Amino acid sequence: MGTLRLSVGRYTTQNEVDASIRKIVEAVRRLRGGTTYSKSADLGAIKLTQFTHGLGCACKLRPKMLESILQKLPVHTHPDLLVGTETSDDAMVYRISDDVALVSTVDFFTPIVDDPYLFGAIAAANSLSDIYAMGAKPLYALNIAAFPSGRLPAEVLEEILRGASDKAAEAGIPIAGGHTVEDTEPKFGLAVTGVVHPQRILRNQGAKPGDAILLTKPLGTGILSTALKRGMLDPVCYETLIQNLVSLNKIAAEVLVDFTVHACTDVTGFGLLGHLLEMCQPAGLGARLIFDNIPFLPGADSLALAGAIPGGSLDNLAWVEPSVRFADTLPIHQRVILADAQTNGGLLLAVPENESHALLHALRERIGGQVNLIGHFTNTGLIEIQ
Repeated sequence: MGTLRLSVGRYTTQNEVDASIRKIVEAVRRLRGGTTYSKSADLGAIKLTQFTHGLGCACKLRPKMLESILQKLPVHTHPDLLVGTETSDDAMVYRISDDVALVSTVDFFTPIVDDPYLFGAIAAANSLSDIYAMGAKPLYALNIAAFPSGRLPAEVLEEILRGASDKAAEAGIPIAGGHTVEDTEPKFGLAVTGVVHPQRILRNQGAKPGDAILLTKPLGTGILSTALKRGMLDPVCYETLIQNLVSLNKIAAEVLVDFTVHACTDVTGFGLLGHLLEMCQPAGLGARLIFDNIPFLPGADSLALAGAIPGGSLDNLAWVEPSVRFADTLPIHQRVILADAQTNGGLLLAVPENESHALLHALRERIGGQVNLIGHFTNTGLIEIQ
């Protein structure tokens, strides 16, 4: 806890100073812990998004900053480390035999919704998504929780953990333990371990010019969650947002097994354009996207136009702009949606053109019509939006 230095006005009375001191002391005590709450009185009124500055994956470090830090660190190699840090992939992969490789990932963030149970379920689904994006099957998970016990009742953490446990059960895995720390903001996520055959790993590298680009979920979770925090989200859009956020990428990953997939990642904190750029840059590839084919959540367009834009999405746009050529007619707010920081976003796939329509049909049969073919990879080294 730091030191507060306060200046008072010339005509401030001693009574006013004393009253201010009491309020400051009360606030410090709340932050340090020890305040008790009744479950019945507080849970329904608590809005988790009011306890944090960022929302979900939009609270990630700015990509430029993260990139500059990681470039200064040594890259550790090992013959059995099949996927490490070199390509910013979704998880690491370590071979333990000719037929088995372990896949490991960790993901946690601040609340994206107000309801503690839903926050836990969403955070769990988001953490599991990295395993599915690697073509792997999850085995088990561990909780990672930061909790302000002096600001929120213990029942909030209980609900967060229950939501995560139920979502893990839906994925068919146990949560086998975890770790908790005190913090001024609530944060939650999972460390997940999975398994994959070494020859069946899906990576974010490997796309080829001419490959079709498929996206399995609509964009806009960052914008809609920002609107939720500001009281701008109507009930219909809220329900659609929640359905999207809690939906596992499990079924989509199962469909991919029967098709050729050259590359795969999930769209999360760096937005569609950021994660597409990660797929393109190492191989000098480009992409041509058809804007009208890119699915948005209902309300995303109008809410972005109204200014419900996370700071992380603006950072993403600034990061990718040098590598993107937008159609002149595309307004700024729609460009932002393409860079919107997603939480538990869809899978972004590079698929041979001759299999793309069959895969699109199979995905739509299993997970619905929001899946779409949004463009193709090119050899231009530039992402173009038409």
